[in-house]
Amino acid sequence: MNGFGVMRKIEWVFGYGSLIWDPGFAPVERARAWVTGYARSFCLRSIQHRGTSERPGLVLGLDEQPDGECGGLALGIADSDHDEVLAYLRARELVTDAYRETILPLRLEDGRRVEALAYVMRRDHWQYAGGLDLSEQARIIARAQGGRGPNAEYLFNTAAHLAQIGLADAVMDHLTDEVRKLLESDRNRPA
Repeated sequence: MNGFGVMRKIEWVFGYGSLIWDPGFAPVERARAWVTGYARSFCLRSIQHRGTSERPGLVLGLDEQPDGECGGLALGIADSDHDEVLAYLRARELVTDAYRETILPLRLEDGRRVEALAYVMRRDHWQYAGGLDLSEQARIIARAQGGRGPNAEYLFNTAAHLAQIGLADAVMDHLTDEVRKLLESDRNRPA
């Protein structure tokens, strides 16, 4: 046991947000994939990557939802890169322990069923922000910025890449429109 609950070699990682467009490693295979019982949601207050402690942003979490289904990318890990990739992902995704490192069953677009490492939102963590309405999410995302850049950039990149791989998300598209309007309004506001 490695202390994070994963006891065996990991062959796949499930990307549902920024791992889709910025995995941080070279996947040996990419395939569209779906997991049931979860939904992609802006439910994690970001205090480092896309926000600060003073002005938290919002980033995506894989939030448990009994009737949910989330599409994303299954990213294959080369056996020779396993330990390095796992260390990288843990350093990136477990900064504040808001995610649980979990193995989930995925259905790939070609019909294969695989198990993949996924980072699932911990609802008991103080950074959990589930249940915010879309207007509030848009206001937070439009104004937050962290160590990896503006929160809006994270939203725009994720929405664009989901559409690019044929997994357009109506909620993400709505948020993108709302955040663009807020940013335009802020630019046009007198100083």
